[in-house]
Amino acid sequence: MPQQVRGVVSLKKGDPVSVETIVIPDPGPGEAVVAVQACGVCHTDLHYREGGINDEFPFLLGHEAAGIVEAVGEGVTDVAPGDFVILNWRAVCGNCRACRRGEPWYCFTTHNAAQKMTLTSGQELSAALGIGAFVEKTLVHAGQCTKVNPAAKPEVAGLLGCGVMAGIGAAINTGKVGRGDSIAVIGCGGVGNAAIAGARLAGASTIIAVDIDDTKLAWAKDFGATHTVNSRHGDPVEQVRELTGGFGTDVVVEAVGRPETYRQAFFMRDLAGTVVLVGVPTPQMTVELPLLEIFGRGGALKSSWYGDCLPSRDFPMLIDLHLQGRLPLEKFVTEKIGLDDVEKAFHRMEGGEVLRSVVIL
Repeated sequence: MPQQVRGVVSLKKGDPVSVETIVIPDPGPGEAVVAVQACGVCHTDLHYREGGINDEFPFLLGHEAAGIVEAVGEGVTDVAPGDFVILNWRAVCGNCRACRRGEPWYCFTTHNAAQKMTLTSGQELSAALGIGAFVEKTLVHAGQCTKVNPAAKPEVAGLLGCGVMAGIGAAINTGKVGRGDSIAVIGCGGVGNAAIAGARLAGASTIIAVDIDDTKLAWAKDFGATHTVNSRHGDPVEQVRELTGGFGTDVVVEAVGRPETYRQAFFMRDLAGTVVLVGVPTPQMTVELPLLEIFGRGGALKSSWYGDCLPSRDFPMLIDLHLQGRLPLEKFVTEKIGLDDVEKAFHRMEGGEVLRSVVIL
């Protein structure tokens, strides 16, 4: 029978979120109901509340989550009730042109649950990133459930569902950072610091954190930055070059998503270096670069979608590395909160006071 649970909803563009009663249907074919144990407060959820993603209100917010599978629908074989899972928003289809050419991390037709969760009035909810996890239980496509080692704490495991995976993947999967490489990371919030942690994990020898906030730069050193640059105090491009023998870094990860920081990233890299854009720009933003410089510098200008991750491959591996003490996911958790505290957490996030607030259910 359908269940009624509490969840955080954005009813109208720009309005504070509210905790509402949510109706969760029984799972249909290919679907699963997951009892959410923890969910990180990600900037994407704030974008939904502000109408920056689309206008399909009301939204059931939350997507960076881990929990226990409670029930599955017909035909589900990869997960079963009782499994500890991280929720992902890239449930690969296996049939699109990206999947057929052997690049499922680019899947262009990812799966979501066919049924909708609703308010008690019957009004359908749009689940953030097809998940909707600021809620006691959620309905997702079974392919959105990635089984991992249950020894990991839910509040750290769930962070791999979005921001931390995006940053680690931007460095390792998209930027191809390897042993002895140099990397600069512009923007040292949750995603940027995850890129720093990923670069350290991959064996980079020079890891330069760039930000305008000394607090965030201190966080970056804790995650493995070997050098820091406060771009309020001089040209960050020149400062990064001074730290790399005048050349620039092999890879630059831009985790802000603004034209001015993207230009900095472009000129901050060495010849034949790689720029990775993982910060999300707004629709009206544009960037202008000298075409001769694009040709003359060579290398690659890349965008990183979800860290170019394959959840079934990357989530279990990263959880294992965390349990071995090699990936300090616990350092991303600034505070643990309840469902009623999400609006306050948005304000703390906007003020740069936290890396991650995590809702505990």
